[in-house]
Amino acid sequence: MNRVLGVIPARLGSSRLPRKPLQPLLGKPLILWVWERARRMGFLNRVVVATDSEEVAGVCRKVGAEVFLTSSRHPTGSDRVWEVAEPFSDSFDVVVNIQGDEPLVAPDTVRAAVAMVESGFEAGTCATAVRDAEECRDPSVVKVVLTTGGRALYFSRAAIPYGHDGTGGERPWRPGRHLRHVGIYAYGPEALGRWVGFERSALEVEEGLEQLRALENGMRIGVALVAEAAAGVDTPQDLARMERSLRTMGYGPGGVRAAIRNETAGVA
Repeated sequence: MNRVLGVIPARLGSSRLPRKPLQPLLGKPLILWVWERARRMGFLNRVVVATDSEEVAGVCRKVGAEVFLTSSRHPTGSDRVWEVAEPFSDSFDVVVNIQGDEPLVAPDTVRAAVAMVESGFEAGTCATAVRDAEECRDPSVVKVVLTTGGRALYFSRAAIPYGHDGTGGERPWRPGRHLRHVGIYAYGPEALGRWVGFERSALEVEEGLEQLRALENGMRIGVALVAEAAAGVDTPQDLARMERSLRTMGYGPGGVRAAIRNETAGVA
């Protein structure tokens, strides 16, 4: 069995949603939703939070989460993950970067990214079908194109592949043409060390996508296709939508499922 380390990077500063890890979802900080979900994934042998904020660390420690304070100068989540993972690089076969803003990340999605590394790719991630034309045009939705063998060719905020109508005009969006990147990464420890050792690349800076650094330097990223994937939280609007979704799923104040409260109270 491969030993898998799960790391949740939680940077306090965010331009689109200030103090994002501490933003409350049904009264519970966003970072705790992610940590609680990750620690229930049985294939993760260890789960830690990596943050540059003592405030975030304190919130996590109160509930028993293992926390590492990291540098505030890391340009990307992968750099932050490596600071935590490097001392344990001989103890784990796979390191997973679990985004700290995805409170509904599915265990099957994380496991699929890990499987890409186990199958021989240097890094693994996931993708799912773009749902509609609006999502296709949205630059906050990252798109990816693949080889027939599942290796990432390119990631972009633009709609790739471009659908043309044969005359130079754009063909209307249709289901199945585009894939949305799901922001979960798994790496072999040695590969992660090389990834963060590269200088930030031109395409990475241009698109604002750290995975392009790895591609520009010849690394092989395997992309697992998953049926669906929950959206993350990047803006105040996303936060409001996530609260509505959680209420629909039966969660109440404090992030507790109504069904669990009823069972505790002896209600059928």
